[in-house]
Amino acid sequence: MPLINFGSIMNFAEELEKQDEAFYAAAAANPTFVEHKDLFEQCLKDARKNIKNVQRVRRENVTEMILEKINDFTRAPYCEEVDPADAKDISEIMDSARCLEKRAERYYTDAAVKIKALSEVSRALKTIGKKHTAHLRKLDTL
Repeated sequence: MPLINFGSIMNFAEELEKQDEAFYAAAAANPTFVEHKDLFEQCLKDARKNIKNVQRVRRENVTEMILEKINDFTRAPYCEEVDPADAKDISEIMDSARCLEKRAERYYTDAAVKIKALSEVSRALKTIGKKHTAHLRKLDTL
């Protein structure tokens, strides 16, 4: 499905963040992964903040929704599904978390480029992408 305008980009960003939120909530609640519970809870907290930021940016720039058309941008490359219930051990849950963070990092970087005509929105997307890059770095050090 193509992402053809500001609204669709922001809606999909919120959808990705909600998937991250569900993943990290389940990972943090799973006693198998208790040694990394703090990390998962921090990522969960950040996902909730990101949802609020995406919603705020969408609200504050609602007049721009119909003005800027986006070309050649689809959801497909960012639709990886990851279920924390599938993870049997810590290495599998960490690999799943890395997959989510890489997906988000790619999406926000690509979306910021596609919507660069709306500089405030582009900047907000880059900022959220940088948070995912920071999560990825933390995950890579473990």
